[in-house]
Amino acid sequence: MSHRFDPSILRQYDIRGVVGETLDEADARALGRAYATMAGGTGRIAVGRDGRDHSPRLEAALIEGLTAGGMDVLSVGMGPSPMLYYAAATEDVMGGIQVTGSHNPGDYNGFKMLLEGKSVHGEAIQQLGRIAASGDWSEGAGSVEAIDINAAYADRLVDDFEGGEFRIGWDAGNGAAGPLLEMLVERLPGEHFVLFSQVDGSFPHHHPDPTVEKNLAHLKDMVRENELDFGIAFDGDGDRIGAVDGQGRVIWGDQILMLLSGPVLEAHPGATIIADVKASRTFFEHVAALGGEPLMWKTGHSLIKSKMAETGAPLAGEMSGHIFFKHRWYGFDDALYAAVRLIEAVAASGKSLAQLRDEMPPAVSTPEMRFPVGDKDKFAIIEQLLANLRAAGADIDDTDGARVSTEDGWWLLRASNTQDVLAARAEASDEAGLERLVAQIDQELGKLGVSRS
Repeated sequence: MSHRFDPSILRQYDIRGVVGETLDEADARALGRAYATMAGGTGRIAVGRDGRDHSPRLEAALIEGLTAGGMDVLSVGMGPSPMLYYAAATEDVMGGIQVTGSHNPGDYNGFKMLLEGKSVHGEAIQQLGRIAASGDWSEGAGSVEAIDINAAYADRLVDDFEGGEFRIGWDAGNGAAGPLLEMLVERLPGEHFVLFSQVDGSFPHHHPDPTVEKNLAHLKDMVRENELDFGIAFDGDGDRIGAVDGQGRVIWGDQILMLLSGPVLEAHPGATIIADVKASRTFFEHVAALGGEPLMWKTGHSLIKSKMAETGAPLAGEMSGHIFFKHRWYGFDDALYAAVRLIEAVAASGKSLAQLRDEMPPAVSTPEMRFPVGDKDKFAIIEQLLANLRAAGADIDDTDGARVSTEDGWWLLRASNTQDVLAARAEASDEAGLERLVAQIDQELGKLGVSRS
């Protein structure tokens, strides 16, 4: 029997929607059938889930669909997305699916998918939609085996840990990484203070997105009150990291990546290190100064992973806190492992995280700004913007949208892959420069008939 997904849930990097509105068990079951068909109707697949209240029933329906399509399932239970990726990398499986709403509000859920070592994204997600709509499924009767890999994963996180004894605050945000965080801190030296490790899909304390500064308020308070060395936070499914120094200042995604780059480039001189187009100019200059090859690439974890594989980069990251280690790890985005490596990097520097933050060149930046474009074609608007800028002789990088460099700094305008908006960001060395950059964004948007919401 065929099945039509709500088109809004078939996104660029995953499938995600509001449970009971755009996503339910029938969708999970149909996804299992479609994925099994795309995978050839045979083989073994790892399945995991996050801590949302509806994840168990969506996972059960997904497994029903996979096994009816002929796939055997290795069920790893509840845990962060990177634990599922770890299972996919180390167990005898051909791929993996994590039931997760990532960092979205509690009423959301969805699926992150891997097949044959690559994330299922873009056109492949549309293909799943077409297979489901056709109802032309593979048929079979797969088996289900449940395993507990929590301890194996926690052991592997610290398997080759290279030191650093600190007093650290942690905030799991009531997300799926909480129980594993408790296991991790038992295995690390130093003194650890853990907030909100109890899994609760209603996220009672704060939204589990460490890239939004207000969500770090509890962690900042704990670090200051206990005079800790620094603090680390995770998103709802444990694949994005946030950090604050001992003074409670946020260390943003590109700054974390700067700190992690040093030890990697010592081990691999001249290596390529990738950041997305939202990252600071400071990052690219820092990597070049260390003798590395900085590479600016498109935003999106699937796109970054593909570029890593193509270039052989040992490390990559996004402003959003996705950090990908191939050096001593498996190449997937894992906030728990990034935290372990951040502890190592601070230890290796011989300085405090606050000192390292002080040594970074001063910069002021906007948060990400979003401009709704309604039913206008967001990609066509960006093409027109690029044409206007080229005609004006601007200094442009068009890797993903338009990143324009001026004497003040740089600004970025790109089409969001997940919403009908243009996303913008600007960074300068001082506030006056930032105002000029934002005025330039407004001016260019005005020419295109787009205004602030």
